[in-house]
Amino acid sequence: MTTRRNNQPTWWLIVIVLVSPVLAVAAEEAEKVAAPPPTHMSQELRTTVSKIVILPINGDANEAVTGTYGKQTLGLAGGVTKGSGIGSIPVEVGHVPINIPIPLLREIGMLVGGITGSAQRQVQELRDRLTEDLSDAVEQPLTNSALATDVFWGLKNVSSVDPKLFAVTTPIPEGTDAILYISIDELTLNVQKKEAIITTSATARLERLSDQSTLYRKEVKYEDRDSLKNWLKNDSALWHEYRVFARHYIGREISAELYERIVMAANLSPVPSSTIRSVKQNDWQGRSKSLTPTLAWQFEASGDAAIATEGIDVLWDVEIYDASRPVYSAQQVPGLQHTVTAPLEPCKTYRWTVRPTFHKGSDRKNGWWMRAVSPTNGSNGNVGKSVSEAHAYIQDFASLDVKCR
Repeated sequence: MTTRRNNQPTWWLIVIVLVSPVLAVAAEEAEKVAAPPPTHMSQELRTTVSKIVILPINGDANEAVTGTYGKQTLGLAGGVTKGSGIGSIPVEVGHVPINIPIPLLREIGMLVGGITGSAQRQVQELRDRLTEDLSDAVEQPLTNSALATDVFWGLKNVSSVDPKLFAVTTPIPEGTDAILYISIDELTLNVQKKEAIITTSATARLERLSDQSTLYRKEVKYEDRDSLKNWLKNDSALWHEYRVFARHYIGREISAELYERIVMAANLSPVPSSTIRSVKQNDWQGRSKSLTPTLAWQFEASGDAAIATEGIDVLWDVEIYDASRPVYSAQQVPGLQHTVTAPLEPCKTYRWTVRPTFHKGSDRKNGWWMRAVSPTNGSNGNVGKSVSEAHAYIQDFASLDVKCR
């Protein structure tokens, strides 16, 4: 028999969109973007479907190579077959062992044509690198079980939901409202002339236990691009970093769209502080002599959004990234500034961001991470421009140059 909770706070029923100001150049003023309909799960489902079991499953996971070419690469068919095997990764959550086979690769042809022998070799080398790396399940972050674990810990922070992470063979406990199936569906290498675009797609599907009807389905993609030459540099370092950021983004986005996120019409942008000054009057590019700089930002809700936040406590999550990974975080920061407590390294460029967290009683909901381009305007840090300059996830965050002296 299904048990449902109907006593969750409804202060976040007002669904409007968080709009970050767009600052393409220093002389331009921030502008608001019209809000499309929200994509997250409805308030009704969030309120009534609270006890869920998360299951990592084998979706339609495969690897594909596409592109602008018209002839088959010689010797490809034999080189890819080793990637079509099945790997598994053991995970234990709450004393429940999980050992889910992950079919990451399938044998598929690669199309080429009108390119030099050097470019063909680069395409083949990158594809072989990805194939070999994905076949090694021991250190593979892009697995269904790893992604499901990230979603589980994301939902553990939401007071209105009671998530459990099980293996597919574990009996579903009585009183469960729904099952959340998590799967990585596809990893695509799209070769366009000398550029390679890598895209990871994953799906979350919430199914009601009582009648197996689909209540909510969300597909999330993460994409980065660069030249074949750059992807292959330093033992394919960018590819290894890509895997980490893809998992980081997809796991966060799924949990946010399911239960965490509300959106609110407001301006959110960085501002100079006592230790950070703007570069050419562009507040999205900062410079600091301090290894423990004070990050500052402005947040202004207006109209219905301002009314909606009355009586709501707003705290902030803060994150800083270097070129390849997160290096600093602080949670539930009061006010509109934060002084970094662990020294950063000199002579480096960092990316930083904040997001509002809205509190009323024991209930908490999160807003969007601060970005130079609004997530409602076609960018949410999931589509990259040039991974060697900045990974897709962090490219729209505020930048901070820490001086050498």
